[in-house]
Amino acid sequence: MKRLILIRHGKSSWKENLPDHKRPLKKRGYRDGETISKTFREFYTAPASFWSSPAVRAMETAKIFRKKLEVPDDHFKIVKDLYTFSEEQLLEVVKTCPDHVEKLVVFGHNPAMTNLVNRLGDNPIDNLPTTGLCVIDFEEDSWQNIKNGKTIITLLPKNLR
Repeated sequence: MKRLILIRHGKSSWKENLPDHKRPLKKRGYRDGETISKTFREFYTAPASFWSSPAVRAMETAKIFRKKLEVPDDHFKIVKDLYTFSEEQLLEVVKTCPDHVEKLVVFGHNPAMTNLVNRLGDNPIDNLPTTGLCVIDFEEDSWQNIKNGKTIITLLPKNLR
């Protein structure tokens, strides 16, 4: 069995004129990250591999979860190809996960995240908002074969405020 946890980065700041991949989180992004990671901690069991887009807003969101879930350094990596807005590219990256990994947590971007949640899960959503989290389980032994999963949990910041 495989478990995929998709987490969209927190609310980012447009305050400064920065390239897209360098935009930081705004205060709400940090608050929502704390709220969602605290709630998710009640459902989470280690170990899992944590992969983040190299974009600042995604890495800052991942850092909040790493701290709250006490993720060891060797279970976390930055994956350059996760800086994508394409559902197809996001799925291809997920499928590169080694099969010995049972749980994969991915921090990424929309519209890729929402589209992948709807493609792989059985509970469609209009939009995975910033810091939204979705857990999808698959009855597969290989990441290469994931499709038609079961949506287990969807956590949205607005429902926890």
